[in-house]
Amino acid sequence: MGALLPESTNGTGGTSGGGLAVPMAWLCAEYQADEVLRTAALVAPGSLEYRAGLQTLALTVHLSEGPDPAPVEALLRHTAYDRPWTSWVEKRLAAEGDGPDLALAHTAWRALRDTWVRAADVDEPAAEEGGSPVDERVQVWLPAWKLGLPLAHLSLYLR
Repeated sequence: MGALLPESTNGTGGTSGGGLAVPMAWLCAEYQADEVLRTAALVAPGSLEYRAGLQTLALTVHLSEGPDPAPVEALLRHTAYDRPWTSWVEKRLAAEGDGPDLALAHTAWRALRDTWVRAADVDEPAAEEGGSPVDERVQVWLPAWKLGLPLAHLSLYLR
């Protein structure tokens, strides 16, 4: 069995020759996101919430990585509520080159942006002191990233 090399085709290191390029950077980001979410155990694996969190966190991990994996602190900063996550994602995707990893990142972003879910209003103003910050009885339609981003952030925080 041959080794799977990043962006490789049949071990040649290039995509010429008609072979299938292996998106190792994206697969590693998705694996890391899955591990974080499973460890946090905030939502059931396989649920819509889990999928939104997985794609959000995988996209954040993938776009944060340079030659070395991003530290948890950097991922927490990117996923923080007061950060412009969507514009950061769009800028990073536009700045990237092309290849199978980027194609999967674009697919994840389109799914997060274009899929709407009915959930508690995470943008609802916080209740008076002593109350719940989010009234889960108030349901609104949200893009999936708005559900996935706080889940990703909290999962990272609990890590």
